Amino acid sequence: MMHIIGGGLAGCEAAWQAASLGVDVVLHEMRPVRPTAVHQTDGLAELVCSNSFRGDKLDNAVGLLKEEMRRLGSLVMRSADRARVPAGAALAVDRHVFSEEMTRAVSSHPRITVVRDEITQVPGPEWSPVIIATGPLTSDALSSDIQRMVGAEHLSFYDAISPIVLAESIDMSKVFRASRWDRNVWRPSEDGSGALVPPAPTDVPEGDYLNCPMTRDEYDAFYDALTAAESATVHDLDTATFFEGCLPIEVMAHRGRHTLRFGPMKPVGLTDPKTGRFPYAVVQLRQDTLAGDHVSLVGFQTQIKWGEQARILRMIPGLGQAEFVRFGMVHRNTYICGPRVLRPTWQTRLRDDLFFAGQVSGVEGYVESAASGLLAGINAARLVQGFAPRVLPRTTALGALAHYVSHADPDHYQPTNITHGIMEPLPQPPRDKARRKALLAERALADLEASTRPGALAGAGA
Repeated sequence: MMHIIGGGLAGCEAAWQAASLGVDVVLHEMRPVRPTAVHQTDGLAELVCSNSFRGDKLDNAVGLLKEEMRRLGSLVMRSADRARVPAGAALAVDRHVFSEEMTRAVSSHPRITVVRDEITQVPGPEWSPVIIATGPLTSDALSSDIQRMVGAEHLSFYDAISPIVLAESIDMSKVFRASRWDRNVWRPSEDGSGALVPPAPTDVPEGDYLNCPMTRDEYDAFYDALTAAESATVHDLDTATFFEGCLPIEVMAHRGRHTLRFGPMKPVGLTDPKTGRFPYAVVQLRQDTLAGDHVSLVGFQTQIKWGEQARILRMIPGLGQAEFVRFGMVHRNTYICGPRVLRPTWQTRLRDDLFFAGQVSGVEGYVESAASGLLAGINAARLVQGFAPRVLPRTTALGALAHYVSHADPDHYQPTNITHGIMEPLPQPPRDKARRKALLAERALADLEASTRPGALAGAGA
């Protein structure tokens, strides 16, 4: 038997993998016994930030990581595919359906027992092995005990959440539907199952995003209001570190008047049908539920006070009468310094039977968190069964992520998303960028298959 602390993406994925290998699992989740500041339900694997799992094509690193996970039987990927909503070339989900799928699968597995309790200390050898997958919102008590164990201060950054708007409150006469560069659009299947299918090559693109175009004057007025807005009070916010991939829009705006136009408000690839040209700036709205009744503002994480949020965001064309289902907010993310604490098997250097997974382990992103849980779950189960933990090659996205977390410079460590840059380079890379990415993906999937065949598993590494 093994224990897993935390019922988020990493914890649920780890539990599923271990149980699928025939190991009994006790999964501990503290909600609803102890709620958090940002979770709204007691469901497992609740997504509190974006509803996007980012790109889903093999020509980007996170798309490759997803494919590797699918090939290893990932529950998170299976549930995400079932809860998918239109999002162009990205994988986005109905967060409620996704959590329900995850909760149902985990709770009904005969080898998984879900216990609702708060674990306040790092378990000893009586719970061997154990995976700590408590996420960025680890409770204060457990966080303090982890700090005591690893002998160093935790690192942390602030994360922000995007607002969600009621779709029926949008003025559709002022927005247009399109995906950037007309990238592939997913549609409901015709068999009545509710499943989404990719478009046929002959389909005329309709677009998966609602786009709110701005003129230069509208953008300037919005920018001036945004940079003068009052932010919510957060302790030590003046010296806070934000994850670069999830910066609040007001933080980006203070970097320069045009920063947003090259970030979440970039207009390239989006032709306004009223003008036949790219707008000066664009705010994109992404479907947040399968029913399409809620949309989220893409890349609009914010810490602005709620009253100010409503006033400023209603300056966006089409959102003049917007009704907000959820305002943006900020929360603190805590993580350990992976290079000092972890091995590429997600085991700690201090104890063979203690694993970390998810954002608390020092990765960033939904997919990366689930990926760490997948390997931690497999390796913990292998310990129970008397086998050596698995180390995947750095030529795979899964292996590259594990290597980065355990081997990066500990003095300047920051969580990272999966990128091609942390994967082992090709020995003779072609000059063509698209071809280079295709070869990286082909090699990764071939090496994954070779390294996961029976009898071809690597042992634990330093």
